[in-house]
Amino acid sequence: MKKEYDFSKMRSRKNPYASKLKKQVTIRIGGDVISYFKQMSDETGIPYQSLINLYLRDCVAHDRKPDFNWR
Repeated sequence: MKKEYDFSKMRSRKNPYASKLKKQVTIRIGGDVISYFKQMSDETGIPYQSLINLYLRDCVAHDRKPDFNWR
C-alpha cells in the first residue's frame, strides 16, 4: 500500500443505490398501532420501524388495499 493516494484526478459519479435508499417522512400513527409493533419488536428483536416498513412493503408486493366501507 502507498503511504498517500492522489484523489484529485478521480471523477465522481452518482450513487447507483441512491434510488433504493429509504426516505424519511413524518406520519401520524395511532398509539395502539405503535404499541402493537413495539410489542412485536420485543418478541422478534427487529426494530419496530423496520417491522412497519416490512408490513407496508408486503402490502405493496401483494397489492393489498384497505377496505373503506363507510356505510
